[in-house]
Amino acid sequence: MSPAATERATRRVAVASAKGGVGKTTVALNLAVALAARGRQVLLCDLDPQGSLGFSLAKGDAELRGLAELLMGEATPETAVLETQLPGLRLLPRGALDACDACEFEQALFAPGVLDGALAQLERDDETLVLDTPSGLGLVTRAALAVSDFALVPFQTEPLALRSLGQVLRVVEQVQARENPRLKLLGILPTLVDKAGSDALDVLGEVWAGFPGVLESILPRAEAFVKASREGVPVSFLAGPDSPEARRFEILAAESELLMHRLTGREAAHAPGPVRRLL
Repeated sequence: MSPAATERATRRVAVASAKGGVGKTTVALNLAVALAARGRQVLLCDLDPQGSLGFSLAKGDAELRGLAELLMGEATPETAVLETQLPGLRLLPRGALDACDACEFEQALFAPGVLDGALAQLERDDETLVLDTPSGLGLVTRAALAVSDFALVPFQTEPLALRSLGQVLRVVEQVQARENPRLKLLGILPTLVDKAGSDALDVLGEVWAGFPGVLESILPRAEAFVKASREGVPVSFLAGPDSPEARRFEILAAESELLMHRLTGREAAHAPGPVRRLL
């Protein structure tokens, strides 16, 4: 049985997509921030050989030490993880990695026990780990699914992404059956939804009708995400009044937590309230 099947107090969420350009890293970053803002302890992990999280936070390719150094024995768990300025949120960067070494990085993470062992050194009790994986269904994504409790699948509402959605769901099912019986589909998250476009609404309708596990939360195509990426901050950190996009991640965090409790049979029982009258 996979190490991921053993009991532990932490929860690991792998954010995975068969297709690039669906907002996967944006989802991982902003979901982690929203969970921490709800008072949760969160470790955000960059497993992408391209270091997408670092770029999203306006950090240079070799500016942050992290997972790569931990794997090579050049960093300790204490020095590989960064405490952020948001209470409750910690960050495991990819680390300084030459693009020519990406294949070796992927193979190292895919080796039996390596990723699970690295995360076990870093995670704290009652912490949620959000794992940002590279686009596609290669070695790192498979390794992340094999050690995770939940898979969150961002899905861009356009026809090509619809055709690839079944691929990632099939991989999730295979990993669950062969490697990690603990793994559950947290949900399919529609992203980059153009509410003014008929194609996007048609695809959204097909997903709702044809796939189980589609979340109620949706993320629209919005300029706020472009601005946040340009400034190297989560969308809720943008100057000015709270944006609707930041609020959407608050809703996503609440929905995700409810589903995690429900899928693990730990949903809190609600005591019935008294009968009330309005008039």
